[in-house]
Amino acid sequence: VLQVIVISIAVGVAALKLGKRAEPFVVFTQSSLKIVQRVLWWIIRIAPIGTLGLIASAVVQYGTDKLLTLVWFVVAVYAGLVLVLFVVYPILVKSHGLSIKQYFSGVWPAVQLGFVSRSSIGTLPLTQRVTERNLGVPREYASFAVPLGATTKMDGCAAIYPAIAAIFVAQFFGVELNIVSYLLIALVSVVGSAATAGTTGATVMLTLTLSTLGLPLEGVGLLLAIDPILDMG
Repeated sequence: VLQVIVISIAVGVAALKLGKRAEPFVVFTQSSLKIVQRVLWWIIRIAPIGTLGLIASAVVQYGTDKLLTLVWFVVAVYAGLVLVLFVVYPILVKSHGLSIKQYFSGVWPAVQLGFVSRSSIGTLPLTQRVTERNLGVPREYASFAVPLGATTKMDGCAAIYPAIAAIFVAQFFGVELNIVSYLLIALVSVVGSAATAGTTGATVMLTLTLSTLGLPLEGVGLLLAIDPILDMG
């Protein structure tokens, strides 16, 4: 991830230095971005179709009783997300002398689209727009900070979700975790959050967390049945 960031910065600086001679490259890059965004939007639109099949498969394999525990898992994940969104973020905003009300009213359009699209990359254009227009961030800074934050600050799908999922899978399959396991979960979640793609689903990060702890990877298939519900958060 660091190498990609460094290369991207170098290419951007080089294009800036070249000025008009780099205009064809800039136009090509902008067109490529729009194509990728459109493909991501198609994926977002058809993703719910597969959800019914995943849920049906899980019900047949595990039965309704065990699947009721997934309800508590969803509650736990959303409790963690609410804690970050409405406690951690306001503390950070207030500590920098900013208005909490202005912050939430400014970012709310991007939050809504992120919730329904399940993609921080797909929401990126709107995120940058509200950052500049609603929050007054200079375009030069927002153009760098927003894409960086959309790929290296995955609080939900790469930190909270895999951490709680690892504990859930361990309990579901009767695996006992010790203090070292919990510390390892925290470490893998925090480090991995900087290397997770901002697209729908957190399967890669979840698989990494489970395999690091030696937990059954069958838990990934179990959680995929409710992944869309969690991934929206």
